[in-house]
Amino acid sequence: MNLHEYQAKRLFAEHGVPIPAGEVATTPNEAREIARELGGRVIVKAQVLTGGRGKAGGVKLANSPDEAEEMASQILGLKIKDFDVRRVLIDQQAPGIAQEIYLAVLIDRARRLPMIMASAAGGMDIEEVAETAPEKIVTVHIEPELGVRSYQTTYLASTMGMPRNLWRDFDKLVKGLYACFQANDASLTEINPLVITGEGKLLAVDGKMSIDDNALYRQPRLAEMRDVAEETASEREARASGLNFIQLDGSIGCMVNGAGLAMATMDIIKLFGGAPANFLDIGGGAKAEQVTTALRLILSDPKVEAVLFNIFGGITRGDEVARGIIEALEVIKTDVPMVVRLVGTNAEEGRAILADANMETAVTLSDAARKAVAAVRGS
Repeated sequence: MNLHEYQAKRLFAEHGVPIPAGEVATTPNEAREIARELGGRVIVKAQVLTGGRGKAGGVKLANSPDEAEEMASQILGLKIKDFDVRRVLIDQQAPGIAQEIYLAVLIDRARRLPMIMASAAGGMDIEEVAETAPEKIVTVHIEPELGVRSYQTTYLASTMGMPRNLWRDFDKLVKGLYACFQANDASLTEINPLVITGEGKLLAVDGKMSIDDNALYRQPRLAEMRDVAEETASEREARASGLNFIQLDGSIGCMVNGAGLAMATMDIIKLFGGAPANFLDIGGGAKAEQVTTALRLILSDPKVEAVLFNIFGGITRGDEVARGIIEALEVIKTDVPMVVRLVGTNAEEGRAILADANMETAVTLSDAARKAVAAVRGS
């Protein structure tokens, strides 16, 4: 679950990370009043769960309450990457910016440890920095039983060339960011940029935070922060049905049981020249009702030109999946071609059910992917 910038920064502040004074506005008039209370010189920032806000005109400087009202009127209602801007954050402008730094706590899945990543090339996309100037990225790994050690923050600060007089403050800030990461079961806490102001202070002027969905049961406060309006209708329905669904831009719908198998399925579709339309994991014990819901979600995307089912029967029974597909097609009339790969528990029974319905089947994933890509191409 991703949080808005204003939500992330407020959580940062609870752990001692310095942030600008600011409030959220939903109307231009509210923006004006907030700017007046903050002294007039503010930055107006669209609050949407996507990047590229500045390039899309969603971040503007204002030097008076009237300007803040005008900037807010331009940003509110703006569409940024298909997200409608419904609120803006009005932050006090930083008193000059001497340097911008990238700082994040995230999980290194290969090492199975939390990691701090920092770069003196703040304000840029970290992916771009990694590609064009990887030497500017500095990392340290954190042993959870020990936490962040001061020698690690000293290493980060010195490697980035941070002024020595800020090392102590940087140490406190990094430890606070890591504490926020731990306390909120985050998979990412990111500041980009962390600025050194003209007054020689550190200030987190932007923030991003992703929460581990599997931990939300013990984070009720964070669960309430979910902005369902930022999700597609399909993603909301999938979550309510216990399905892991993410809409993508391709033309081959995917229904798979297991996250790893779903990623492998998308990879092999790409290998054979296709493009997946979604990530969809129906889970290990999906029943016919869930399969029906999943297929409806896939077919609700007008870009879908074929559907590939890849079901490995362990807990999930192949005959249950097959019945779910047939039941769904009785409700959802469609001429979209479908390819089904069933292996494992009750796979033969499932394939027999599908054969009676004249559906295309495959035994191997490669064969299924080829058939799905060929269906899209009309061959």
